[in-house]
Amino acid sequence: QLQLVESGGVLVQPGGSLRLSCGASGSPLADYAVGWFRQRPGKEREGVLCVSRDGLRADYVDFVKGRFTISRDNAKNIVYLQMNSLKPEDSAIYYCAADAARLRSDCSGRGTDYQYWGQGTPVTVAS
Repeated sequence: QLQLVESGGVLVQPGGSLRLSCGASGSPLADYAVGWFRQRPGKEREGVLCVSRDGLRADYVDFVKGRFTISRDNAKNIVYLQMNSLKPEDSAIYYCAADAARLRSDCSGRGTDYQYWGQGTPVTVAS
């Protein structure tokens, strides 16, 4: 059974950077498409970025284009979310999720497509 654990969420000033990590155990993360999602206060969960099993990436929130990137290190069983130029509106609980059913070069921005979820890591952007 795949288990996911997010880490790296902290308080950061506007304009700062953070790298979130999604670590996996129980199964090779290379067998899954992985997505990052976030839930901002008072908002519904939204897809942020995802990466397919073969490394293709897709983003689902215009707000993060050019600022956030996703990468995976299959040897370490980790997927990263690099966040730059952070804004207060990026404050949220960030979740990673894994999808075993996706085609090798595909990943989804829909949370309902993912079978495994981490517990989330909080990111607060404030001065």
